[in-house]
Amino acid sequence: MKLLVNIDVDDLGRAEAFYLQALGLSVCRRFGSSGVELRGAACPVFLLVKPAGSPAASRISQSRDYARHWTPVHLDFQVDDVDAAVARAVAAGAVLEDTIQTHVWGRIAHLADPFGHGFCLLTMLGRGYDEIAEPNPG
Repeated sequence: MKLLVNIDVDDLGRAEAFYLQALGLSVCRRFGSSGVELRGAACPVFLLVKPAGSPAASRISQSRDYARHWTPVHLDFQVDDVDAAVARAVAAGAVLEDTIQTHVWGRIAHLADPFGHGFCLLTMLGRGYDEIAEPNPG
């Protein structure tokens, strides 16, 4: 199985500029005016043009809204230096939504992109999530 990350946006040029500047991703290929594939993460990231107000799916009543929204599924970008990555993302237009938090497993910052999508930047410390993992009983 292959994981693809798709991020709906209503302004491809603005989204491309943000993700290149904020996260240091680069353009892999373009799909005319409807999307772009970015590289530089562990899996491909696609920016897909979907107009605000367009239906999210045919069987639900919600439409796309690019105001800040929360969803339990979000993106975490693991970086070497969370402080530097946050400064870069904020300079590109991200909103830092909380102070950077330090946990036994690492440091994490909660942000939002200019399209209302939440994302996190994190730097692992020590053994990362293994610091809090329980042994596999099997």
